[in-house]
Amino acid sequence: MYGSSPNSVTANGSDSKKQRLDESPPSRVLHIRKLPSEVSETEVIALGLPFGKVTNILMLKGKNQAFLELSTEEAAITMVNYYTAVTPQVRNTPVFIQYSNHKELKTDSALNQRAQAVLQAVSAVQDGSSPSSDPGVLDLAPPPSPVLRIIIDNMFYPVTLDVLQQIFSKFGTVMKIITFTKNNQFQALLQFSDPVNAQQAKLSLDGQNIYNSCCTLRIDFSKLVNLNVKYNNDKSRDYTRPDLPTGDGDTTSKDHSLLGKEICFRLKLIQSCLFLLLTGAISPLSAAAAAAAAAGRVALSALLVVKILYNKKDSALIQLSDGNQAQLAMSHLNGQKVFGKVMRVTLSKHQTVALPREGLDDQLLTKDFSGSPLHRFKKPGSKNFQNIFPPSATLHLSNIRDAVGEDDLRLLFSNSGGTVKAFKFFQDRKMALIQMSSVEEAIQALMDLHNYDMGGNHHLKVSFSKSTI
Repeated sequence: MYGSSPNSVTANGSDSKKQRLDESPPSRVLHIRKLPSEVSETEVIALGLPFGKVTNILMLKGKNQAFLELSTEEAAITMVNYYTAVTPQVRNTPVFIQYSNHKELKTDSALNQRAQAVLQAVSAVQDGSSPSSDPGVLDLAPPPSPVLRIIIDNMFYPVTLDVLQQIFSKFGTVMKIITFTKNNQFQALLQFSDPVNAQQAKLSLDGQNIYNSCCTLRIDFSKLVNLNVKYNNDKSRDYTRPDLPTGDGDTTSKDHSLLGKEICFRLKLIQSCLFLLLTGAISPLSAAAAAAAAAGRVALSALLVVKILYNKKDSALIQLSDGNQAQLAMSHLNGQKVFGKVMRVTLSKHQTVALPREGLDDQLLTKDFSGSPLHRFKKPGSKNFQNIFPPSATLHLSNIRDAVGEDDLRLLFSNSGGTVKAFKFFQDRKMALIQMSSVEEAIQALMDLHNYDMGGNHHLKVSFSKSTI
């Protein structure tokens, strides 16, 4: 992939005596030589996947060669130009790619049946449909996730986040990358915009070297389907969110047309208080109201309106369904530390919060959250109302997706900027307890990850627990 090691083979898999490409004119049929004897059709097809649709293949295993036909001549030219500068490798073996004298690849379907079956399956993945070939020939089930887990073996040279983005963006839009070290190995999680792109990248790059003879990529699908990136720095990046802070306290956003940085920070602090109200510090209705609703005596109400004060943007009014909720919110949240600052919660002299009149612009400072999907407790008569606790270092997780393990959840919560001190699954593995190193870290993790999309219509539920692990 990169040919910059001290003992590198020259580009396109040739040695020092064969530095030039074959003089054949451009063709959409490519001739691939010096293939390892055990190479599969899938590995050869994967060489062409980043550049366009592969329309035909002919394997000559006795000669360690193959012919690969792309849908257009332009795609073939792009492929040859790329592999002229970047050494193509199959199973850690440099291979040689050149234009074929053939303008079209004609194959005997009877003699080339297996290769055609593999090609049909790969084409189905490229088109986003289900492969119709014999599943015994190639297992190309629909990709389970757009997120790849990448392990770098034999890491002789450093691998940066930018290097990973450059390599994997050949296969589609890279949205997010998180890098970390685990078991003394450099690893990364990389999210594409489309699971098919992740499938193509895995097919093409698994087992390849970033640099000659070192930095080998080991790639598998992650059980996570969405990455939560908090900072844009040298360890993590969300390419869809250039406004994210770097993690050193300074925001990278340059657009604060309505408010200054300090006011934006205060708004975020107030929004965080709101998030706590929604997700676990209080219920959207008092215990008495919940019991009445369960008995059918009153309608379920989950009123929650927030108004940030126009002339004092470090303050807000929050209207809940009744006075009992307001008392509970005040007792649970007053004095809690969020984003390094202490929140102060008191009762207001105002009885209601007025929503702005239709058509009136109040700079989005007032909003009705009554129908928000973030409400953690809203089912009438639910036993969950007995489990409403003030912020603590231990969080209760529920609605965990099958096959998501402890390591996945530890990594997810560590990326919120805190340290996971302990973890414990419940017996059914659909619920768990996770303990952060402080209450402030647990508050941050709850705000970041409650309602987190785990895929398969599973949204993670996070609330505070009274237990410790």
